[in-house]
Amino acid sequence: MLAREVLQELVQVLGRENVLTEQEDLLTYAYDATAAMKHHKPDVVVSPLSTEQVSEIVKIAIRHNVPIYPRGSGTNLSGGTIPTEGGIVLSMLNLNKILEVDQDNLTATVQPGVIIQALNDEAGKHGLIYPPDPGTVTTATMGGSVSECSGGLRGLKYGVTKHYIMGLKVVLANGDVIRWGGKTVKNVTGYDLVALFTGAEGTLGIITEIIVKLIPAPEARKSILAVFDNLDKAGKAIAAIIRNKVIPATLEIMDNDTIQTVEHFVHAGLPLDAEAVLLCEVDGYKEVVAREAVLVERILKEEGAVQVNIAKDDKERDLLWLARRSALPALAQKRPTTVLEDATVPRSKIPDMLKAIRKIAEKYNLQIATFGHAGDGNLHPTILTDERDLEEMKRVHLAVDEIFQVAISLGGTLSGEHGIGMAKMKYLDMEFGEAGVTALRRIKEALDPNYVLNPGKIVRRD
Repeated sequence: MLAREVLQELVQVLGRENVLTEQEDLLTYAYDATAAMKHHKPDVVVSPLSTEQVSEIVKIAIRHNVPIYPRGSGTNLSGGTIPTEGGIVLSMLNLNKILEVDQDNLTATVQPGVIIQALNDEAGKHGLIYPPDPGTVTTATMGGSVSECSGGLRGLKYGVTKHYIMGLKVVLANGDVIRWGGKTVKNVTGYDLVALFTGAEGTLGIITEIIVKLIPAPEARKSILAVFDNLDKAGKAIAAIIRNKVIPATLEIMDNDTIQTVEHFVHAGLPLDAEAVLLCEVDGYKEVVAREAVLVERILKEEGAVQVNIAKDDKERDLLWLARRSALPALAQKRPTTVLEDATVPRSKIPDMLKAIRKIAEKYNLQIATFGHAGDGNLHPTILTDERDLEEMKRVHLAVDEIFQVAISLGGTLSGEHGIGMAKMKYLDMEFGEAGVTALRRIKEALDPNYVLNPGKIVRRD
């Protein structure tokens, strides 16, 4: 329980309407989108309206040694916003203004509560786009996306969130307000602290303003559906496309379990008997898109696709991508618990990773549906289970352990876009070793020595 004095100070800064203490309100913030994760209620939820208020909240927390958990929409999948030690949940949803779209410098300046799709809608009015495109683009906030360094469907050609963050305004763990970076294309002044805070999951500072890079919207695009009767062939086709010097905007894969579930969910016309499908989109100038679409179609057929269809119009294209974006919500309806993982390997190793996931599913007698951003090596093996079945959950945890072991052995990483949060802390040694984890902890303690900001995420106290 928070001391009455802390609540009084928060109300004084924010007003009573922006300080929530009712149990039903607190329960709403006890979890995020991560499955099979223990819930933890905060003691209070606050909604600041300015950077200055965020700074005052941090100073209150420091004085009383109360932990703070920054939070956007809570769509993350690593337990990154769960208040593990109670304390203050800092909801950033009221800081939701698009402050500027600067066409001359191809930038936008936004507050952290802005929904990603809202930014793209505004940028689109000027013929521009913000390329990072996570599956939750219509609900995820910019602050959460930057903090988790989310990826998305366009990562292959355009990169992920960190490639588009040019400047940040941040409240540090002592309440100081700092601004790093800006609109300049070149900036090598001092350490790259913009990069450090991108993906830091709110453990080093609280982001209150973001400058992002925008790019001109592509002139044309074509979407292609390729059907395979063999999962290995689909995996090899991915590498073949890249090897032929075509870099699609998007190159996605769905296995048979995912196909069947998604088709019954959205009725997009996916072939129920396919072992796998690839969804590919090429974009750019009209002439280039036409040429690349023909080339991709030829490569897919040479690599064993039994059927290749190019979407005839935007309606057909949109239906295909609705099917892909529906993978997680569709699968989530099959069993009470959906454990979505984030195994990422060099794209040349996708066939090996797909085989390994299939063997792991058989070994532990689990249903694992696999989909993901295969073009950039980022797969989402999704275990359909029931967390009330304790024996099955033991097998789930063993399977997850093995998935990450295989990913690391193939030269991969623990996370391509979901972050570390609570869910993957125990695996950090596997990728970085003891010395690497110690280095992470030293960075945390240099900027937040009292572990006030989002404790229990990425690294633990010694």
